[in-house]
Amino acid sequence: MALTVTKPVREFLFSGVRLPDPNKAMTADDVRNFYCGTYPELATAVVNGPEAIGNKLRYSFDRAVGSKG
Repeated sequence: MALTVTKPVREFLFSGVRLPDPNKAMTADDVRNFYCGTYPELATAVVNGPEAIGNKLRYSFDRAVGSKG
């Protein structure tokens, strides 16, 4: 029996939106910075993950919640 090795696919989520992996060589923080132009809220977001789901590694960008004053 031969074994096959497959590399997991990265998946990024922000506010229920799936964001495609722009470059496999980028770190999760680099991906967050890449999407800051489209989603300005990502500038202060926290990267959570990866969470292994099937053959995917899911990262989520969660908004930093804070209060003024």
